[in-house]
Amino acid sequence: MSRLRLAILDLYNGIPNQGMRCIRELVGQFADRVDSEVFDVRVDGAVPGLDHDIYISSGGPGDPREVDGKWYKAWTGWLNSVMEHNATNERKKYVFFICHSFQMAVHHFQLAEVTKRNSISFGTFPIHQTEAGKIDPIFRGLDQPFIAADFRHYQAIQPDGEKLEQLGATLLAKEKIRPHVDLERALMGVRWSPEVVGVQFHPEADPDGMLAHFSRPEIKQEVIADHGREKWLQMIEDLNNPAAIQRTHDAIIPGFLERATAALLEETPARV
Repeated sequence: MSRLRLAILDLYNGIPNQGMRCIRELVGQFADRVDSEVFDVRVDGAVPGLDHDIYISSGGPGDPREVDGKWYKAWTGWLNSVMEHNATNERKKYVFFICHSFQMAVHHFQLAEVTKRNSISFGTFPIHQTEAGKIDPIFRGLDQPFIAADFRHYQAIQPDGEKLEQLGATLLAKEKIRPHVDLERALMGVRWSPEVVGVQFHPEADPDGMLAHFSRPEIKQEVIADHGREKWLQMIEDLNNPAAIQRTHDAIIPGFLERATAALLEETPARV
């Protein structure tokens, strides 16, 4: 069996984080068929070329609308080259965006407004599929709604229906319903094409790792100081619930990788 090449685009700007650990571990589940490589986009300005088959672009800190600097141009150049390749070649490239990368891609293609939130989204929350999302393979095996880890200072809201239609993109999910709050619900999932999809939360988050991280005394006190004891307790309860983010962790990225690798190895285009 021929081996595939996968690129992880690290947008964490050198900041220690749980996201890259989780992504590496999930990709490692496919080591029998995939060789992976990490590109530190923001520290080194490094991006992969078109000699990779699958790409996962990570979350990260900061304003996703910042367009200054070589690293941003390198990242959007990589994205444009993948989209152009897929438009003109039978053998496709497969892409998954996580949180910050999702916001950058939405902003780059002007699919919605990307704005700063009134307050940070921090913890575990329900994600609601749209009608299209209910039948999309990216959420296969998950409840409606399902629970996901969500840590955001920014948000993609007010989708542009005309832009979505022009690009052939589909809105797959929105954030939790808050009838008592007069604010628009953010986009939480978009499919750009059968091969390119992304979410505005952290499907890679694993409950064991998050539980260990947020149980550390200094992290616990920091969360309580910033968000309150009730928020910390609710998050710990969700992390102890095997039906919560564990199912999201096990379903979304592994499902994407399973379908992408099968499509590439069998040379049969597929919606991932």
